Amino acid sequence: MMVALPEPQSEPKRGAEANAANLAIARKAIEGGARRRRWQLLSPSIIVIGIFGLFPLTITLIYSFLSPGDFGGVTWEFSTDAYVQFLFERDIFDDTLTFSTTYLSIYGRSIGLAFGATVGALLIGFPMAYFIASKPPDQRNLWLFLITLPFWTNLLIRTYAILLIIRDEGIINVSLQGLGIIDAPLGMLYTDGAVFLGLIYSYLPFMVLPLYASLEKLDFKLVEAAYDLYATRFQVLRHIIVPMAKPGIVAGCILVFIPGLGAFITPELLGGGKELMIGNLIALQFGGSRNWPFGSAAALILMVVVMLSLIIYVRYAGKERAHG
Repeated sequence: MMVALPEPQSEPKRGAEANAANLAIARKAIEGGARRRRWQLLSPSIIVIGIFGLFPLTITLIYSFLSPGDFGGVTWEFSTDAYVQFLFERDIFDDTLTFSTTYLSIYGRSIGLAFGATVGALLIGFPMAYFIASKPPDQRNLWLFLITLPFWTNLLIRTYAILLIIRDEGIINVSLQGLGIIDAPLGMLYTDGAVFLGLIYSYLPFMVLPLYASLEKLDFKLVEAAYDLYATRFQVLRHIIVPMAKPGIVAGCILVFIPGLGAFITPELLGGGKELMIGNLIALQFGGSRNWPFGSAAALILMVVVMLSLIIYVRYAGKERAHG
């Protein structure tokens, strides 16, 4: 019986297969080299983010699930009491939990003040940015320099400057009394209004600069054309200027709202510490209260609020880009 043997492959066919295999090996080597170079370039950034960003955040997250120490610090016992304490008040006698709005009201008050300061900074900063953008190019740098000049000084010094202006013996009260408008000093210091004013003053450049960056690109020929078509000032503002400045408005609001939400020095000095904001609450837990787990939990909850604000901004910016 004869067995059929496979026909030997021809030389050209074997050569083509060998070339294809060599090309695949070379392609893998090139891709591997590119991947290694990419990781080598990214590794410094990853290390910096890990050390200064993720590591402290991880420590804060771990501390929020531990028990407070007797004299500060933590004891390594898993506990969710920090998060329970945020929403409930524990009875010291029968250990029952009762829903409490104490800390929610602090967060609500902080969000309200930060939102009000953001709106106030927008109302003040928009005309300022428009004024600078409408100036000749050689004069704009001078105005921007004047806007950023207060930032060359420490925030504590600037806050004390506001305190000296609005205190009972400050410039405002002395002037009004000198003009005979009031008989007794106005109680402006240590109020929500003082904190509101301090937040606006502290973060106003954060609103002006993004607005200026958007308004600088505004084609003022469109404004002139609108006036030629008998548009009113309000119509020009609403249909031309504000839409063109919308990216700057959103960026400025985010830049003012986030630091205003976690402000510490301004409410401490101008509010007198009578009504806590989130920053004061967190500082108090790591200081006098010596409840580090609750301070860590409060900081993480603040971070969640900030992250939600950023997510809203990113989604809004994405929709803006999608609509051109």
